[in-house]
Amino acid sequence: MTLLELNGCVRSTLQFEMPDSYWVQAEISSLNPSGQGHCYMELVQKDTTGRIFLARAKANVWRTTWLRLRPYFEAQTGESLKVGMKVLLQVTVTFHEVYGYSLTVQDIDPAYTLGDMARRRREILERLEREGVIELNRELEIPLLPNRIAVISSVTAAGYGDFRNQLYANVYGFRFYVRLFPALMQGEEVERSVIAAMNAVAARRDDFDVLVIIRGGGAVSELSCFDSYDLALNIANFPLPVVTGIGHERDDTVADTVAHTKVKTPTAAAEFLIDKVFQAASLLEEMTRRMGDAVKERMNAERIRIEKTAQKLPSLYAVIRIRNEQIIDNLWNRALSGVRNSVTENIHKLELIGKSIEAADPVLILKRGYTLTRCDGHVVRSVSDLQKGVRITSVFPDGTVESEII
Repeated sequence: MTLLELNGCVRSTLQFEMPDSYWVQAEISSLNPSGQGHCYMELVQKDTTGRIFLARAKANVWRTTWLRLRPYFEAQTGESLKVGMKVLLQVTVTFHEVYGYSLTVQDIDPAYTLGDMARRRREILERLEREGVIELNRELEIPLLPNRIAVISSVTAAGYGDFRNQLYANVYGFRFYVRLFPALMQGEEVERSVIAAMNAVAARRDDFDVLVIIRGGGAVSELSCFDSYDLALNIANFPLPVVTGIGHERDDTVADTVAHTKVKTPTAAAEFLIDKVFQAASLLEEMTRRMGDAVKERMNAERIRIEKTAQKLPSLYAVIRIRNEQIIDNLWNRALSGVRNSVTENIHKLELIGKSIEAADPVLILKRGYTLTRCDGHVVRSVSDLQKGVRITSVFPDGTVESEII
């Protein structure tokens, strides 16, 4: 038979043996909506490791079915169909002589996908819990005045504008410093982009008090990127308190769960920070009031103490004066006694010195019969100092005599 005949037999056999529709569990490995309104998928089944393909098949969702299924699925799950998502599809088996084997999608059960999404979210949270990091960011303390704010958001996001306007136009006149670190907030690159922005903030951690991740409005179906393990791990380990305002009212994402504080909208994030500063300002006012009261109380107590002391001053002065006069008299008497003793002792010393000087007087020595001999004005101390013919002068107590050595 020809190839066409063979393929025709396969088609007839499949139509005869499998005429009904079947509910099939599979994972979407590719998703390509066409310009004509159809959607072409590739479905796969993997082993438990997620690395080995066990089965693969093409699937087609024709225009009328796609226009009905897509909005219904997104409304029920809050997610759009995308690659990597596990789905439960109602399909019919078809075989075409040219295009081969494929499945035609008739329906999708969103409850199955919701269950899988919840399972994945639960597994991520359990993993973070096992690793001991799920509470790390909540253990950080938000500073008393969190007015230096790093923001991760899209540059064009209306939510970022709402956040800034709410902060800068606060009724209390509080001042805030806001620095935007741009990141993608939708699409497949959200996780990578947000983590890169977080790394940029972490490099300047000393410049900020808190990190705010805001997304603003948008489809709820775009929130699955915030159920990422890697993003949650970065938030949990971030060195600053993280506030998330992703702009939704549904169940918390994994990013919300590990963040320090989760609020619903960017505006709510701004209100949260304003309230923190207001609490600090109120505390400061209360402390100022208490300090003023304490100062007044202390001043009154000191005034009373001074008045009581002033009343005691005359009697205290009299006691102190008498005591000091006695001290001065004692010191004066001790000084006089010391001076008298010192003078007497020094007079005695002078008398002894005078006697010593008197005993050494040369005149007294001469009166005892000694003479003093000089030659050329010098005292002669030895016979060897004299020569024949030299004239000398002999000094007596009552005069001098000149002689010549013969």
